[in-house]
Amino acid sequence: MNGATTTAATAVEHKASSTGLEGVNVADTLISEVDGANGRLIIAGYTAETLATTLSFEQLAHLLWTGEEANAQPKSALISRFGLARVAAFARLEACRSILNKNDAMDSLRSFISLIDLKAADDLKSFTHMASAMAVFVGNWTNLVHERPLVAPDASLEQSADILRMLHGETPSAALSQALNTYLVTVSDHGMNASTFTARVVASTDSDNVSCITAAIGALKGPLHGGAPGPVLRMLKSIGSAQNARPWLEKELSEGRRIMGMGHRVYRVRDPRAAIFEQAVRRLAQEGLEERLALASAVEREAETILRERYPERNLKANVEFFTSVLLDSLDVPEELFTPMFAVGRVAGWCAHVLEQRGLRKLIRPASRYVGVMRDQ
Repeated sequence: MNGATTTAATAVEHKASSTGLEGVNVADTLISEVDGANGRLIIAGYTAETLATTLSFEQLAHLLWTGEEANAQPKSALISRFGLARVAAFARLEACRSILNKNDAMDSLRSFISLIDLKAADDLKSFTHMASAMAVFVGNWTNLVHERPLVAPDASLEQSADILRMLHGETPSAALSQALNTYLVTVSDHGMNASTFTARVVASTDSDNVSCITAAIGALKGPLHGGAPGPVLRMLKSIGSAQNARPWLEKELSEGRRIMGMGHRVYRVRDPRAAIFEQAVRRLAQEGLEERLALASAVEREAETILRERYPERNLKANVEFFTSVLLDSLDVPEELFTPMFAVGRVAGWCAHVLEQRGLRKLIRPASRYVGVMRDQ
């Protein structure tokens, strides 16, 4: 049998493959829509801008997991449910802190979630415990690393406020809590991204919830998916001043490096989440923030201009990571926690997708196209 002929015949029989599944719809979903052409993000029927300013993370999670309206249950009951789950997660963290990897926050987060035993729990309880465990982990990460006593959660607080309280040792102001809540709600879901698709693939095998979420964490750990906010912050600090933006950016591009925080796989206009986070920082009105925002805005403008000059066929605008770095830095979140903090918000969407995929009762099993030679002649 002729190997070249066989390969050619196979190529005719199959449709051309889509590298990275770009443009391929793999599911119908009720959870979110990313409108890349118009720069809109819709989550559970609402614009991200509306959700970011009206719902707590607890309300948003309940909306995604049950489909009920946000006011279907009293906000206080949802806060209590998540608060009690944080208390339970804290006891688990105390018990296993010695075996967690202190050198990598994402490795440690994945390990911690994998150690949660929720086999007997229903989905809603399971999701609540995993989301709350992530909050407790992020709030206590620096204590774990430095072998300090862990800070117990306060079950009476909203998730965003309690994360900052555990992280910094004091109850945050309402403005700081709201800023983090805005972040968590806004990043809760974003279409069929890599980590969400990973969670759905595992769910399609009828595996358990913990396996689905730890797999998603593993996907998020990859720098092409969840690792950009830290480099953006380092870029802004290296540039230092608005007048230094253009020469610094041009030098980076001339030496073959990317401008971090610019461009997106789906959006062809400015990422709507960037605008939400920029406004969240402005609302904080902290001393020194105006200067940081002015620098970020100047770098964004110069980056857009230079990229348009160099790549006129592409429309490269600021993405979510650009102002994520400014927002989380304003909340004194350590850089090594940027990606884990993203997971604290995105877990709401992951869990919703797990439920939706299970309801299909269909194993995800895409085809592949063999393009190698035929060696058995």
